[in-house]
Amino acid sequence: MRRAVCPGSFDPITNGHLDIIGRASKLYDEVYVAVMINKSKKGLFEVEERIELIRQVTAEYANVRVEAFHGLLVDFCKQRDIPAIVKGLRAVSDFDYELQMAQMNIGLSGVETLFVPTNPTYSFLSSSLVKEVATWGGDVSHLVPPLVLEALAERLKRD
Repeated sequence: MRRAVCPGSFDPITNGHLDIIGRASKLYDEVYVAVMINKSKKGLFEVEERIELIRQVTAEYANVRVEAFHGLLVDFCKQRDIPAIVKGLRAVSDFDYELQMAQMNIGLSGVETLFVPTNPTYSFLSSSLVKEVATWGGDVSHLVPPLVLEALAERLKRD
C-alpha cells in the first residue's frame, strides 16, 4: 500500500490545495490530508470545521482520508506508516522554506518529501489571501469550492 500525506492548516481549503490533493490521489493508494492543529494560532475555522469541509470537497476521491494532527508531521507519518509527504510549490520562495523542512524530516525519520509544482492557475493562491479578499467583500468564488465559499460567507457574516 503506497501512502502519502498532504499537510497544512487549510483555513480554508482552496482550489490550489484540491489540485495537489487530487494529483496525489492519482499517484498513491492512500492520501492523508493532515490538518495542522496550532493552539497558538486562532484560525477562521475551527479544526473540526476544516476537517468536515475537506472531507466534503474531497469526497470524489475514495482514497483520501482527513485527520487532524498536533506535533511533528514525521510522528504522524510514523504512526500511519506513511513514507512520503506531498507538498505543492507555488514559487521559489516556497522552495527555500520547504527544502529546509524536507531535509529536517528525512533526517529525523527517513520520510521523503515530494514537491509538486502548482498549477499556474493557482500560483498566487493562499488561504490567507482568500480570507483577506473575502473579508473586504472581494469575489473569491473562483478560488475555493462552492461549499467552502458558502461557509466562508457565513463565517464572515457572523464575525
